[in-house]
Amino acid sequence: MKDAALITGASSGIGMALARLHAERGGDLVLVARRLDRLNALKQEIEARHGTRVVVIAEDLNEEEAPQRIFEKVEAEGIELSFLVNNAGFALRGKFHELDWTPNRAMIQVNVVAPAALTRAFLPGFVARNSGRILNVASTAALTPGPLQAVYFASKAFVQSFGNAIAEEVRDSRVTVTTLLPGATASEFAQTSGMDQTSLFNRTTSAEEVARIGYEAMLRGDLDVFAGVTRQRKIMMWVARFLPKRYVLKTVRNMQEARSA
Repeated sequence: MKDAALITGASSGIGMALARLHAERGGDLVLVARRLDRLNALKQEIEARHGTRVVVIAEDLNEEEAPQRIFEKVEAEGIELSFLVNNAGFALRGKFHELDWTPNRAMIQVNVVAPAALTRAFLPGFVARNSGRILNVASTAALTPGPLQAVYFASKAFVQSFGNAIAEEVRDSRVTVTTLLPGATASEFAQTSGMDQTSLFNRTTSAEEVARIGYEAMLRGDLDVFAGVTRQRKIMMWVARFLPKRYVLKTVRNMQEARSA
């Protein structure tokens, strides 16, 4: 495969947009998601439109052994990755003590454990070849604690911290690690997480635009890149660093309360 990129969460949203963008640039793909029908439809579309090779792997990253199975399947296919994109993730909204533990545990598995495990599986090969780029999709949620989304915000803080640390560890090589921090993005994520009911999603950026910004940053080897963040939101994020934490927590919670009908 040529310039092969493995993308998790490729069946919708930012992951799908990243897959299409990479194929437009002539790269082959390994697409990973739970929904095989969607993966196969995307495979047919991309191969017909761009003539690139697409391998699909239907795996649920909520399963502990899924990252290792993905690695083994890639190895068995004889695919040498040039890019690893840890994009899969999901969120829940509500008070932590009122939400079931099972989906919260699954969120930690998908948002935290899976990207770390996939990075650990593929990074040694990147370092040995002195070549490879990793893109981890976090969120602007990484920047503050998130009342009403306690686990999600914490999981994205891990993604950014983890990616930044690994980037420094491999700084003397030609391997790079970029963290994408999107703001409100128009995708299935907003509906499934319930965030479409909050003021945070009054204005959204397309998944295609977010993907483009993240992809180009990955190619440059940037450390962090923001996408879909309004000027007002950027000012708020900067000012928040100097405000009392109790005030920031209350503000974030108010932004995540459901809008009145």
